[in-house]
Amino acid sequence: MTQSNQNVSLDYDAIVVGAGIAGLYQLYKLREIGMKVRLFEAGTGVGGTWYWNRYPGARFDSESYSYAYSFSEELLEEWDWSEHFASQPEILRYLQHVASKFDLIKDIQFSSDVQSARYNEDTRTWEIGLQDGSVHRSRFLITGIGLLSQPVLPKIEGIESFEGESFHTSRWPHSPVNFAGKKVAVVGTGASGVQVIQEISKEVGNLTVFQRRPNWCAPLHNSIIKSDEMRTIRSGYKEMFERCDQTLAGFLHTVDPRGTFEVTEEERYAFWEHLYASKGFGIWQGNFKDVLTNTEANVAMSDFIANKIRERVHDQEVAEKLIPKDHGFGTRRVPLETQYYESYNQSNVELIDISETPIEKITSKGISTTDREFEFDLIIYATGFNAILGSYDRIDIEGVNGRKLKDQWRDELSTFLGLQINNFPNLFMILGPHALLGNNPRSIEYNVEWITNLIQYMNERYLTRAEATREAVDSWYQYVLEQGEGLLSNQVDSWMTGINSNLEGRQKRIIARYSGSQYSYRKRCNEVVTSEYAELNLM
Repeated sequence: MTQSNQNVSLDYDAIVVGAGIAGLYQLYKLREIGMKVRLFEAGTGVGGTWYWNRYPGARFDSESYSYAYSFSEELLEEWDWSEHFASQPEILRYLQHVASKFDLIKDIQFSSDVQSARYNEDTRTWEIGLQDGSVHRSRFLITGIGLLSQPVLPKIEGIESFEGESFHTSRWPHSPVNFAGKKVAVVGTGASGVQVIQEISKEVGNLTVFQRRPNWCAPLHNSIIKSDEMRTIRSGYKEMFERCDQTLAGFLHTVDPRGTFEVTEEERYAFWEHLYASKGFGIWQGNFKDVLTNTEANVAMSDFIANKIRERVHDQEVAEKLIPKDHGFGTRRVPLETQYYESYNQSNVELIDISETPIEKITSKGISTTDREFEFDLIIYATGFNAILGSYDRIDIEGVNGRKLKDQWRDELSTFLGLQINNFPNLFMILGPHALLGNNPRSIEYNVEWITNLIQYMNERYLTRAEATREAVDSWYQYVLEQGEGLLSNQVDSWMTGINSNLEGRQKRIIARYSGSQYSYRKRCNEVVTSEYAELNLM
């Protein structure tokens, strides 16, 4: 370590970006090891995903108690969840409570959009530029900016010309929206679209849903948590989190060890009926072991769900439009629903398949398709995100020798453990590309603790620079490929394979996530620690 970087003037030891679940916990952990930390948040409050996504119907699809922080027994003891799958207002209150309880607000600067980050090799520091022109210097930069945080509007002519109200689900107004008697359009039927459609269909005058491609959805089966049930849940927290740590993706649900065709037809359908009637992601994450890897097994499962849709939707022409034809059940993320399909039985709800009658343009009065023109009071865009990469692409991130992260990832998406990137020393990502997804808070806590332990290791040895080697990055990429072998999900177009038809350069499938098990991911990360970070250049 040179004299210059020993004595360099720092505004903070570390800067954290994003005040969601990841950023809040990272701030907490870094303060715990005695570091001076600042967290910059673009919004006006904490919450991350649950600050921005406040559309009607927004809620957990992981069980509330499995999604919560596990690091504080006191927090677990004092917080009561009201529903098995909490709604956005309750989730936001929870995260606000966390921020207040641990006095995190004093180190958070709101309305502070990070626009640039530049690494200075001479001083081994990051210079962080905000939208107000201010620059802040720190040794470490840690991003908790989310996988699905940069909304994307569809590439449709005339979006700006609509004279009524319009907004993306992820940029919902903070003030209440009145739907009573109004003619409303929803463009998109992904997870957010499903939630908002089933909710507002109860209130609107008329609802027209514009669907590009349907998703396989399964029942949520949400219910209220009574006080005695909450006591039971609380008494089992330790075992529950241990169980989450043993499952493939951190959910409560465990894959059935049997193959689809290892049981009788009667047993198979009885099991699927049980899953369909059960809460949460069990039908996706607790199914037969080969449903997501064996084409024949997946077809059988898909046929089962397709028949459920036909049973629930009265108009069979509409039902067929709601059944996916381009991918099997569970190969894309499965939205969980509450009476979603029944929404289409209402006389005030119409489904437009834009693969049959494409949208030509947005007009001042509504939406024009190749078939007819619609007039609306309100248009809601549930059109997804620039997933995984978008939150990084929007920040001008520059590493050693002026290397731009956007350019590096355009050439080749590469990381080490989904946590670090070669050419970008002292930059750490929580749930970056090639990280383990699933029940994300379970992965977030592990990522945050891994990052914090490395920084503490460096501080104890007066080290000021950590960078993944090229060899480590290449090795991790091969490991990611190996862990994803055989998964049907890697053979379909989705945000999880980097596809977004509304974005330039996002029409080719890539490996954007780690799709192995929690166990294999953590095992590999722990090996790095055991080797005393031999795959990193530490100086």
